[in-house]
Amino acid sequence: MSTATELALPSAEEFGAVTARILQAMATVIDGKADVARTALRVLLAQGHLLLEDVPGVGKTLLAKTLARCVDASVNRIQFTPDLLPSDVTGVSIYNQDTHGFEFRRGPVFANLVIGDEINRASAKTQSALLECMEEHQVTVDGATHTLAEPFMVIATQNPIELEGTFPLPEAQRDRFMARVSMGYPDTAAELAMLQTHQSASPLERVRPVVDTDLLLRLIGSVQAVHVSTAVKEYVVALGQGTRTHPDVRLGASPRALLQLLRAAKAEAALNGRDFVLPDDVVANCPSVLAHRLVLHRRAEVAGTTVQDIVESLLAQVPVRTTALR
Repeated sequence: MSTATELALPSAEEFGAVTARILQAMATVIDGKADVARTALRVLLAQGHLLLEDVPGVGKTLLAKTLARCVDASVNRIQFTPDLLPSDVTGVSIYNQDTHGFEFRRGPVFANLVIGDEINRASAKTQSALLECMEEHQVTVDGATHTLAEPFMVIATQNPIELEGTFPLPEAQRDRFMARVSMGYPDTAAELAMLQTHQSASPLERVRPVVDTDLLLRLIGSVQAVHVSTAVKEYVVALGQGTRTHPDVRLGASPRALLQLLRAAKAEAALNGRDFVLPDDVVANCPSVLAHRLVLHRRAEVAGTTVQDIVESLLAQVPVRTTALR
């Protein structure tokens, strides 16, 4: 398969038209959640992974399936349960009596889009099976490395850890998700529209693919080509360092987090029709990209401080150089 750098980049008009059709298709299924749908598309274009967190029944899995339906690519779903094994995710080597040798049977992670439903209902050992997949886009089993298809994205859902039968995601696992968003309950108008449109059949059945893998790679290439000035890069670094030196934060943003924040900002700029990043693009992505990575001191949690409070305070305190942004 071609890579994003080998394909001709779409024009700004084509990029805008295709992404608008994806968002429109998602809006026919997910009522009143345009901001969440936009975040999901932004993560897809930035080659990241998405974590959807909220209580059961608010449409987390439906959003993941809708985004997957918009892309004409291979899609697999993994239902995470306490008894799921790592080999159930990545695959396993099986002895073939005909050839007198072992052959690798691929697991469901071998797809362009992998939907991990209720990921925090599996043990930490099984969750860790995704670490190599998400970071290096490969799987190593019995000493042999198998490359995953491109593009590759994991869209995982999880319930709040206070609910029964859940395990908290390890810090290393959370850090591999570019963004975490909460669906939230729909407003009154959106909930009434849902009752009207979802009665006889799910509108998901009417969604048709908008892009194939080659076009998606071209869109990703456009995002990669977005220019980032030194001033914006310095702003991103200052925000990251601010999380590490904050007195209420025990674990701040990693270098990986800053890379993903910049990639998400580039996708935001492209969705806004620009070929350069503004500080506003960084600010728009900070809550979803940074908040789930921060670990607070116990005293801060007891005092009622949240990670969202930390991110908001940093955005208010860290200055932005307004010169030479292009």
